[in-house]
Amino acid sequence: MRAETIERERIFDTYQIIRPYIRRTPVIQTAGTDVGLDGGTLSLKLECLQQAGSFKARGAFANLLTRTVPAAGVVAASGGNHGAAVAFAARKLGRPATIFVPAVTSASKLDRIRGYGAQLVISGERYADALEASERWAAETGALTIHAYDQVETLLGQGTTGLEFEEQCPGLDTLVVAVGGGGLIGGIAAWYGRRVRLIGVEPEAAPTLTRALDAGRPVDAEAGGIAADSLAPKRVGELMFPIARACVDRVVLVSDDAIRGAQRVLWDALRVAAEPGGAAALSALLSRKYQPEPGERVGVLVCGGNHSLASEF
Repeated sequence: MRAETIERERIFDTYQIIRPYIRRTPVIQTAGTDVGLDGGTLSLKLECLQQAGSFKARGAFANLLTRTVPAAGVVAASGGNHGAAVAFAARKLGRPATIFVPAVTSASKLDRIRGYGAQLVISGERYADALEASERWAAETGALTIHAYDQVETLLGQGTTGLEFEEQCPGLDTLVVAVGGGGLIGGIAAWYGRRVRLIGVEPEAAPTLTRALDAGRPVDAEAGGIAADSLAPKRVGELMFPIARACVDRVVLVSDDAIRGAQRVLWDALRVAAEPGGAAALSALLSRKYQPEPGERVGVLVCGGNHSLASEF
């Protein structure tokens, strides 16, 4: 599929299809000083309150509602959030689902997937291992593969996050978004184009889009760090890359300590419980890796909340 098939009109049409099944997640405004910044106001879209705990539900429903699902059901590889979203959507629509995850997937995400009734298979150490196993399963069973990020329908679904954010906060100057495989930032970039300054945020231990932009194409990168179960897929998707190259202003790298610090700030200041990947975008601001100009209107995606209550921020 060509990257240019992921466009605003199709994102709008996809939104009309999936909106009965997803939440229109809230946006909260907070003074920058309340979260430790020098000033200004931030608009935070809380996709951590989305069905199944992350923005991934959008892409999952987009796939299940616009593609033909065989009797064998669907199969997905995931670090956790995509698997939970596919399992949730499949249960909602009465379809069988098999989810492959790597050993780094957190216990809270494993519990979610099992709780939604999917068949869960732990395969390999990293996302790439689970993806390979899921592809073998699809070939053997005829199940429909729902890719976590490198699938047109997935990108269209994730792009509806941008559609909602623009309706809720028109006139943003800058939008800060975490990057893993690139489905979220790719879909949002396809919606906004160059109408906002789009800042990607990656963990230092998983610089997938950074490496791709340096190389001029998706290439393998390190796949570690505190957010390895959501932001470390080895490489970004082929479909999102030309969109990102055209529309993403820059990508910044943040440390694991910065991500932990953003989790604590979200909880202490706003009582928002975010997983590491969900807090990564805010960490770029708190660590001054991205510094807004005075008066700059900044939006931040808090993209996931599948975090164990027993874990310490």
